[in-house]
Amino acid sequence: MGLGVGLVVLAAFFWGLSGGIGGILMAEGWDPFVVSFYRGAIGLLFVLVWLALRPHGSGLASGRMWFWSAVAGLGVAGNFSFYLVSIANGTVAVAATLMYTAPVFVYLVSFALKLESPTVLKLMAIALVMVGIVMLTQIYDTGASGVTLIGASAGLLAGLSYAVFIFGFKYAGSHGSPQAILTIAFGVLVIVLMLPGDNTQMVAALTTTDWPLFAALGVFGAGLSFAFYINGLRSTAPAVASIVAMIEPVTATLFGVVILHESLALVQVLGMVLILVTVTALSVASRATPPVPQRDRDTE
Repeated sequence: MGLGVGLVVLAAFFWGLSGGIGGILMAEGWDPFVVSFYRGAIGLLFVLVWLALRPHGSGLASGRMWFWSAVAGLGVAGNFSFYLVSIANGTVAVAATLMYTAPVFVYLVSFALKLESPTVLKLMAIALVMVGIVMLTQIYDTGASGVTLIGASAGLLAGLSYAVFIFGFKYAGSHGSPQAILTIAFGVLVIVLMLPGDNTQMVAALTTTDWPLFAALGVFGAGLSFAFYINGLRSTAPAVASIVAMIEPVTATLFGVVILHESLALVQVLGMVLILVTVTALSVASRATPPVPQRDRDTE
């Protein structure tokens, strides 16, 4: 396995791990928005150092770069928050898999904006993902699955928010460097998540005995992971990165089952497999045509 693929693997693994860490913190009573705030704040410190070390070509003088980076920041804020809300109202496995549907939202937005024409293959893939979502969430019998309507909706909104991030990053990318864009995006995230977060918990988190978990979430879930992923993409084929990224929901699922003692019914497992295989195939197939921004894989 080459260095580039190894970095992508580490990034996807860390993102999956972050869902489990967030689940532990919320089980301790921490508000999802407070957890998301500190994840983004620590990530901001990392990308600020990255920008300071490599300031050339930042594009900070470009108004368009600032605008689209801010849009990306709103997407990341929504993604972090909705993801944890979904975990709090369901399971880590369901939340992570629903978030993995982000490429489907990208396609739907692209169709709506006429950036891309729908094809039979893409429409079939989207339909299969929808079937997988129904199986995974068991929305027809939420009592049996342990997943609430809020949990399922938040998981899908996390995927939608990630799609917003990708569109923002895609359009900002031609005006500035990744480190500058991420600095602005994480800065917007920190400002936005100050509003809904519990002020008492915001302060208490600074001296809590749970601080090592907050630090780990920020370092692995927002700091090192983004740096690893973007640098890994420089020497990794996009199709390979699309497949390797499946490690994220798989890692999150294993964490939930082994550490948090979550469980999945057979129909949920089948739904998860259907979603992961279909989305990955859709991502790989799209590389054979003029590219459309897909999830964080198109941040190269």
